[in-house]
Amino acid sequence: MNALRIQGLFFTSGAALVTLGSLWLGRLPPQVELIVVAVLILVLGVPHGALDTIFAKQLYSIRTLTGWLQFALLYVLLAALVVGLWLWQPGLFLLGFLIISAVHFSGDPLPPTPWPSRMLYGGSVILLPTLWHAPEIGRLFGLLVGDHTSSSLVPWLRLLAWPWLAGLTVSLLWQIRRDIWTSLEIAAAGALALAAPPLVAFVVCFCGMHSSRHILRTMSFSGRSSWRYVAGAALLPMLGVLLGSGLAWGFLRDTAIDARVIQVVFVGLAALTVPHMVLVERVRLSGWTRKMPD
Repeated sequence: MNALRIQGLFFTSGAALVTLGSLWLGRLPPQVELIVVAVLILVLGVPHGALDTIFAKQLYSIRTLTGWLQFALLYVLLAALVVGLWLWQPGLFLLGFLIISAVHFSGDPLPPTPWPSRMLYGGSVILLPTLWHAPEIGRLFGLLVGDHTSSSLVPWLRLLAWPWLAGLTVSLLWQIRRDIWTSLEIAAAGALALAAPPLVAFVVCFCGMHSSRHILRTMSFSGRSSWRYVAGAALLPMLGVLLGSGLAWGFLRDTAIDARVIQVVFVGLAALTVPHMVLVERVRLSGWTRKMPD
């Protein structure tokens, strides 16, 4: 059993435990939960995107300081455009963020998972929490983009979630006869999205599945198995993320603490996701197979 399968088993087991705990045990106070989730996203989730330097180096043969400065400038420019969209059209920002997140998460299942199952999996992380937790989703979206936009969007997401759940169930019945391990991963993510508090479900899927699997795939793609190499590649980008987060925190100093945490974390994630996808999706669609010599 390879590293990705082992990681999938850890995710499935962890997601099942969190799901059962959410059903049987009490939850943390909302503000404590929010802070814990934010820290986990920063420490365990964001670093996978900081490895984009590995892809840039191998795909575009960036070697010089000028090349790296140009890459960083384009990356930051794309991220800044996303932040500008949030400030200008928060509703369009949120809708776009949800769509690209679903598409991006659809890359998590291992081959040969067919694309309908992938899309149903990716969308389930976004849509299924609205079935049991619509008021909380509405509150969180309200902190991010305002109550008016949130109240307009959440009912439509909840309406779409029912056929999405039906489609996910059908895809699982089809998939389980072909790949039991991927089926368990998808089922665990779906159950987690239904039962756990929305932020908890997101952080388990984002960190436990998406980020950890991406890191393993990046190591395989680069041909380097050293964790020291991975940490070195992520160091400067993570320092940039911390600097940007600090500036955003100061910019939003007059915003209530809950809204400030949500906005810094999720606007930041959206801003980083767009250039990350521009760089990485071509590799994902090629099957994570393209390599170039150092």
